[in-house]
Amino acid sequence: MNRNTILPGIIAVVVLLGGCAIAPFPVPGLLYTEGKAPYHATNHSSISKTGSACATTILGLVATGDASIAAAMKAGGISEVTAVDYSTMTILGLYGEFCTIASGK
Repeated sequence: MNRNTILPGIIAVVVLLGGCAIAPFPVPGLLYTEGKAPYHATNHSSISKTGSACATTILGLVATGDASIAAAMKAGGISEVTAVDYSTMTILGLYGEFCTIASGK
């Protein structure tokens, strides 16, 4: 093979694999990722309710859901947020899920 066929092949592979279902996380795994991480906290310490809201993706081609803080607050019946965390999970780049977790009162 010559360079005129190898380089376009490498570029095509990089472009095609770049759209895989990857949910953001500080330490992503290629085969499987699952974890939680902090996003924001206030100086209020009373946490009596928790709610979560998630969005999912398949192959990075189809994505649905509402992972907003407002949706997490509504799911938990929260009127005042004291902390926001997030969780993420991906499997083989085929399926990914990102959830926002709101805590408060």
